[in-house]
Amino acid sequence: MLPHLPAGPTNSLLDVPGLTVGHHHQVGEGWLTGTTVVLAPPEGAVAGADVRGGGPGTRETDLLDPCNLVERVHAVTLSGGSAFGLAAADGVMRWLLEEVRGFPMGAPGHVVPIVPGAVIFDLGRGGEWGATPDASFGRAAAAAATADELPLGVVGAGTGAQVAGGLKGGIGSASATLPGGGVVACLVVLNAVGSTVDPNSGELYGARHLVDGDLDLPRMPPLTSLRTPDPAEVEAARARAVELGAEGLPRTLATTIGVVATDLTLTESQAQRLAMSGHDGMARAIAPAHTMFDGDTLFGLATCARAAPDPLAFHHALHASAEVVTRALVRATLAADTVTTSAGTWRAYRDAFPSALA
Repeated sequence: MLPHLPAGPTNSLLDVPGLTVGHHHQVGEGWLTGTTVVLAPPEGAVAGADVRGGGPGTRETDLLDPCNLVERVHAVTLSGGSAFGLAAADGVMRWLLEEVRGFPMGAPGHVVPIVPGAVIFDLGRGGEWGATPDASFGRAAAAAATADELPLGVVGAGTGAQVAGGLKGGIGSASATLPGGGVVACLVVLNAVGSTVDPNSGELYGARHLVDGDLDLPRMPPLTSLRTPDPAEVEAARARAVELGAEGLPRTLATTIGVVATDLTLTESQAQRLAMSGHDGMARAIAPAHTMFDGDTLFGLATCARAAPDPLAFHHALHASAEVVTRALVRATLAADTVTTSAGTWRAYRDAFPSALA
């Protein structure tokens, strides 16, 4: 049995050197949505993708098939807005073109930025159905990308996210240091038909995978531990879920998306395998995951700053991929704030189960 691996210095995707992350979102006056961009180093990152949900909204995933020409991508766009939100990647491409970062086409300045992406369903959650990200969201998120800090919770593509039972979703991130050196880290957008919470106990499904530092969330008072919630809070949450119809067909579509990355040198096939293992972590933290009403998608990135792993080291990297996704989904649940719009109220886990927090 492999042990839980310790977190990196920032416990976020930023622990993979060369990657930067930017958010852009709009809230109020009918808006509750946003876009998150993961920028690769200028030379790009080897990439793969794995789509498990039955209702995906994706861009350029076929290009990442190891059988095809392009090996490296220059950014990944994660966005709200359902299929409308795929337009955010256009703004990222234009920004990258201005930076002359892309697939070279021969002449100076002639590049085609490779920007795969995926979207979540958050339509109408701010009150206005047509309030969706466009190219300006992608450009703004790319321009804001930094390695200084990674805000979590209700930001970027997680702004309009939700999970079952009327709870708020959002952005989560986590990292793991590998036994032989190197790091695996992820950023996820939690927006699921399923739940991260056990309805019988109120506990988070993925909590047993947490490591030291996971309860230290940016811009929040530190937590020392998680406890089993008070039964009265559990019963109230269960009653609210029944009221919202969570025991029948989902009220809306959903989708959890994200990026798993490493500084190891991987092939395209190995990058795809990294994404595949990340879905194991998703299934540990969300029940049910990968439904016909979700479009669950993960991208695998390798910046190739370190040497290629031997089989055992790659095995550790795949183990870490699942671990960081589970932990990031727990952190997304804990970092989310309660949000109320004309379309409804989505409660933070912290507000629904205050007795769970120590």
